[in-house]
Amino acid sequence: MRGKPRRLEYEYKRHGTTGLIGGLNVSTGKLEAYHIHPTRTEEDFIVFMEKLNAKIPSTDQLTILADQLNIHKSESLVRWIAKQINYKEDLGIKGKQGILKNQQRRMAFLEEKEHRIKFIFTPKHCSWLNPIENWFSKLEKHQLKHGQHKSINELELRIEKYIEFANDWFAKPYKWKFTGFVKNYELRGSKLCE
Repeated sequence: MRGKPRRLEYEYKRHGTTGLIGGLNVSTGKLEAYHIHPTRTEEDFIVFMEKLNAKIPSTDQLTILADQLNIHKSESLVRWIAKQINYKEDLGIKGKQGILKNQQRRMAFLEEKEHRIKFIFTPKHCSWLNPIENWFSKLEKHQLKHGQHKSINELELRIEKYIEFANDWFAKPYKWKFTGFVKNYELRGSKLCE
């Protein structure tokens, strides 16, 4: 009823959850690559990166805007990127030395402007600056909210159908006004991101 909180029906059963890792092309507005899987691990992110990289010619630059989730700065991702860009130097040892020593060093390696595949990380607690978050919000509002799915397979199928539909009907280029972070992400200290 209007003005009353929404309640769950007594027959409500939770059939499980799944995860979606997606890559939105801001020049077309289409979800170029995605990985649907019950987990969200380093390995899942590498599978997604392989799918995304397969869609991009090897001569093109690939810039990924990502939040600071641990899997976006993992050892396996650094090793995968190093292989893709033919990085020949020693990466070090996780927790001990070199690029792999800690997240800050791995993040700096992933942000290198000279690399063909490079990352730009949104400041902490500001993932809403990433256009993919708006896309996920539309998916949730248009397809998932108040949805009834009898299985994880049915849920995943509905997500895939929505991706096809959104790519055909809603996709449009993003009009970027953002020109990039200035030296060491000056937005980190702004009240906007606190």
